[in-house]
Amino acid sequence: MPHLNDSTRGRLLFGGDYNPEQWPEETWHEDIRLMKDAGVNSVTLGVFSWSKLEPEPGAREFGWLDTLMDLMHGNGIGVVLATPTASPPPWLGRLHPQTLPRDADGHVEHWGGRQHFSHSSAVYRRHAAEITEALAARYGGHPALTMWHLNNEYCTVDHGDEAAARFRVWLRRRYGTLDALNTAWGTAFWSQHHDTWDSVIPPRRVHYLHNPTQVLDFRRFTSDMLLECCTAERDIVRRYTPHIPITSNFMPLWIGQDGWRWAEEEDVVSVDLYPDPRDPLGAQYGALVQDLTRSQARGPWMLMEQAAGPVNWRGVNHPKPRGLNRLWSLQAVARGADAVCYFQWRQSRQGAEKFHSGMVSHAGEQGRTFQEVKRTGADLRRLAEVTGTRIAADIAILHDWHAWWAGEQQARPSRRAGLEGVLRAWHRALWEAGLTTDFAHPEHDLGGYRVVVVPQLYLLTDAAIETLLGFVRAGGTLVSGFLTGVADEDDRVRPGGMDARLRELFGIRVLHEWWPLEAGESTECDGFRGTLWSEEIEAADDVTETVPYRGGELDGLPALLRRDRAWYLSTLPEPDALRALLARIAADAGVRPVLDGLPPAVEAVRRGELLFVLNHGREPVTVPVPGRHHDLLTGTTVTDEVRLDRYGVAVLRP
Repeated sequence: MPHLNDSTRGRLLFGGDYNPEQWPEETWHEDIRLMKDAGVNSVTLGVFSWSKLEPEPGAREFGWLDTLMDLMHGNGIGVVLATPTASPPPWLGRLHPQTLPRDADGHVEHWGGRQHFSHSSAVYRRHAAEITEALAARYGGHPALTMWHLNNEYCTVDHGDEAAARFRVWLRRRYGTLDALNTAWGTAFWSQHHDTWDSVIPPRRVHYLHNPTQVLDFRRFTSDMLLECCTAERDIVRRYTPHIPITSNFMPLWIGQDGWRWAEEEDVVSVDLYPDPRDPLGAQYGALVQDLTRSQARGPWMLMEQAAGPVNWRGVNHPKPRGLNRLWSLQAVARGADAVCYFQWRQSRQGAEKFHSGMVSHAGEQGRTFQEVKRTGADLRRLAEVTGTRIAADIAILHDWHAWWAGEQQARPSRRAGLEGVLRAWHRALWEAGLTTDFAHPEHDLGGYRVVVVPQLYLLTDAAIETLLGFVRAGGTLVSGFLTGVADEDDRVRPGGMDARLRELFGIRVLHEWWPLEAGESTECDGFRGTLWSEEIEAADDVTETVPYRGGELDGLPALLRRDRAWYLSTLPEPDALRALLARIAADAGVRPVLDGLPPAVEAVRRGELLFVLNHGREPVTVPVPGRHHDLLTGTTVTDEVRLDRYGVAVLRP
């Protein structure tokens, strides 16, 4: 199987989406000059070019792309060639309206934007296959080609009739019989029993609440249908270029795709990442997405898109302060990226994203944005030796999209206690403690970790529960948050409100009631304050340790309890308390921070033999780094400490 290193070839890839069809040909040569000045060695072509390549059904206009492929190759710039299927041309929807998706209210999503295709439409799939085949046949042997990029940010949801028909086929494969489907969906509730497959439909508009297992299965189905579209294109280009790696870019921590399953079908795992530069936790969010993507890739990964400056979709779109673009780019490399790319190369003058920044902004080559891009390109050339190296972690955070889907149902104890916010809080605590983390699926082999943390997994399969039990029996330390192990894979609440095996593991005799907290409400515990959630728990007699609630309805009951190496938190401690607790548990399990004594806002990551030290603060800091090190970015030697300016970075080799 091809791999990312077949594209990097000993370099860190640097570049981004290039949309030359938006510009006259004389601009292309100017772009080449600027790309070489910035150290760009990779561009993505053709992401939204379907109507340019096929202006009418069956027509093929490849001359402009021929010129660009030759131009890139002649100047030493590799091409990540995209299939343009994320944005069909208007003629496809006009001539074949069945290719257009419908929302839950039955409204058609027309052309004029993007992602206006039904993943279930046979006509769409046929036309997508034809344009993909034409591209693969023409450019499969071109020396500029280094990678395939399939579609873009797969995210389309369709509730239409063709999707309904495919949904029924999908359900037949999953359940086999209507009786099995009725049992799984709990259709005895509200008289929802299906006597024929024809009555089974997607979760369209209803008078009150949807059947939650129907919604869960529709999310599973949607992820699978999109994946079918992706793998169909993958199989076409692989026939022509079995040696060229293939990717399709994920959106960051996005609920719509089963990221673990998708990653198994790609040669290269890539992601688009856009933290808000005004968010004080933007760097932590970036680290979380980077850790998750690296774990999906099981090694080096690709940052397919980021912004060199402001984006255009927030209520107020702030630019990145001087130095922040470089810092976040190098953070991605520190956490395993072997490619640092942007949307897009040159900022558009027209269209919906003309206020989304580019590597070359409206200010041109003299603008601050391009000057900082040049500096980042130079830094990445100095870090070429990091390519292909890996990151070791003793802690795994468990995440599962099926648990996320099930936990997001309409009727639940608290809409404030969703998985994403809890996940970010737990990762933040570990990140601020200087502890390196991987992510893992709850059914993965966890034997290589000392500590496994489960911020929240509402749905757990029997296999996942047995994996957790086996991990603890083998000597591992498990730390779990609330609302974990509540339901089985059909979203059926397990007897006792939590799986009995987990209750025994954690030392819970009875989970009497969930007590969710209101916004702004907290609960006092012995030594810390809890937020978001609390639980009325009766502990077993043989628990090793408890921390009680103080005051209120739950006074004296355990907010935290431990039975041997298994910990359970029935609330979300405030950030400092959660960080201290997880750091203590990690230390007891023999896990230490990458560097001791880090100043606030400083991050340290060890990738291979190199130590990355990143200052996310706006003030200079001095960081202790015992011993003598060579800083690859400055070429200087540092002894026992390194000084970092605002948003400064050092990459140290012992």
